Amino acid sequence: MTTVDGLPAHILLVHAIVVLLPLSALLLVLSAVWPAARAKLAGPNAILSVLVVILVPITTEAGEWLERRVAPTPLVRAHTELGDTAVWVAIPVAVLALLVWWRGRAARRPFLAPASTAVTVVLAVLSVAAAGAAVADVYRIGDSGAQATWQGQFGTAPAAGGH
Repeated sequence: MTTVDGLPAHILLVHAIVVLLPLSALLLVLSAVWPAARAKLAGPNAILSVLVVILVPITTEAGEWLERRVAPTPLVRAHTELGDTAVWVAIPVAVLALLVWWRGRAARRPFLAPASTAVTVVLAVLSVAAAGAAVADVYRIGDSGAQATWQGQFGTAPAAGGH
């Protein structure tokens, strides 16, 4: 995917990642640490997190297409390199979301996932760590993209003829 209605697809797709990956990370933490949330959110979040894993490479590929069509600055290069890390934080969120969901479903069938406080705690700790890493990575990638796009492109005073 290269353009959507004349705009580079990356600048549109990236907004989905900026919203959906942190949302999936938040839902993962809620599902992992709060049994009532797990019952309602684990299934939808498992689906969402897998969709995010699919969407990340599509977004980074669109970003690489765009990179070949803009000035090759150090800021653009830094953003592109950071963008390649997104999949590596999205995958653990998805895997953990699937495990939390599977464990919640399997809890009704003890032979599939025996009730274990230790396993629950480990999943919760890993979920919090993965969610934190995902949110931090999205922030770093987004900040580098904003720097690459906007640094030096505006002034503090209104432009002549501006409103």
